[in-house]
Order: sequence, then C-alpha cells, then structure tokens
Amino acid sequence: MSRTQARVGAVYELLARERNGVLATLSESHDGWPFASVVPFALSDGNEPLLLLSALAEHTRNLRADPRASLFIQDQTAADPQAGARATLLGRVEPVADAELASATDLYLTRHPQAARYLALPDFRFYVLRASEARLIAGFGDMGWITL
Repeated sequence: MSRTQARVGAVYELLARERNGVLATLSESHDGWPFASVVPFALSDGNEPLLLLSALAEHTRNLRADPRASLFIQDQTAADPQAGARATLLGRVEPVADAELASATDLYLTRHPQAARYLALPDFRFYVLRASEARLIAGFGDMGWITL
C-alpha cells in the first residue's frame, strides 16, 4: 500500500469513527467571510459525508449561494487534540438526489436516531459533501494534502 493510499484510508477511517464535524461555508451575508458551525454527519453508500440541514440555518443559506465548503473532523478520543488525527475535507455540497433519499435516511438515522424528529419538519433536507481533497494530520509531523 502506498503512502497516499494509507492516507486516504486514514481519512475514511476517521470519517467512519466520528459523528460530528465543523462545517465551514462562505458567508453570504458577511462578504464571503468563513462561517463555521458544528454539524452531525453520516456516511453515504459511497463514504461521502451526509448532512441533514435546515433551510433556516445560516450555513444552508451560504451553501445555496456558493456550494464550496469544508468539513473538519478530529479524533475525539485523543487527550491532546493537537496530537490526535484530524482532517479537513474540501468539496461542494449538493442536495441528495431523490433516488438516494431512502438510503441516506436509513444511514443517517442509524448513526443519529435522535434526528428522526427533524425529518418531520418541512425545512430539513439531506445534503452530501462531494469532497475532492483533504488535508490530513495523522499526528505530530505526519501531514499532507491528498486527492480523494
């Protein structure tokens, strides 16, 4: 296995272990300044982050104006957050296709059963982050950009 393959694997392992991340979008109301918010996520059948977002949320309004975003995830079990694994995924967020909604719902609710109450509200919808690159920090001195 190449170093690149190992890093890609490490990113997907981190995504599989963690349940929450920080979604950064470009602010529509504040001149494109970065805007970050905590979001739960699950993984699609293709291992892409699934997000359940409200149309009322600031990050959703930002994504409608510009779909570019990043999702930061980190190993929550590390005693020192700067020593644990972490990754920032870069990509574009888009609504989940109608044909994939049943699968997205099942996968998301398996990971976040408490989210069922949000699905009863008309303003929540599933989105997927189509990540193209990631910056992985696997530990002190072990870091780099990778193409996903």
